[in-house]
Amino acid sequence: MIFISAIGQDSHRFVNEETSSSSERRLMLGGIEILGTPALEGNSDADVVLHALTNALSGLSAVPVLGRKADIMCESGITDSSTYVRVALETLDDIRLTHLSFSIEAKRPHLAEHIVAMRENIAQLTGLPVKNVAITATSGEGLTAFGRGEGIACTCIASAYRPSER
Repeated sequence: MIFISAIGQDSHRFVNEETSSSSERRLMLGGIEILGTPALEGNSDADVVLHALTNALSGLSAVPVLGRKADIMCESGITDSSTYVRVALETLDDIRLTHLSFSIEAKRPHLAEHIVAMRENIAQLTGLPVKNVAITATSGEGLTAFGRGEGIACTCIASAYRPSER
């Protein structure tokens, strides 16, 4: 058995509420709608948590999903980031996902009350037990644009194994 891990990262700035043409956009994090905070800019739903997860899964399989593949999906109207995660999961072949750890940096919104729902949603999406999905959040003491409230960043570490060397 070979143990492997990969890191995924993503970040987006908040939409400018004064100039944004899309008042229907909602902030999505970990597949959960978060009320009371502006949406993030992006051609998809801009869910930085699911984008970081997709990138980490791509790191495990070495098959990129975000980028051109996701752009094509967006152009065809598929903007739900859960779809990108499902596509990335399909690239894993014999790789078995075992654990996910996320670190979110944001001044706003306050995420403590949303972490359980995000963990549950990600566990369901990936087929992992909830206990194998960890999420922490920090403001970073205001040292970055995310800590100053200009957007949200997320890093994901995915742990997995495969039966043998390919």
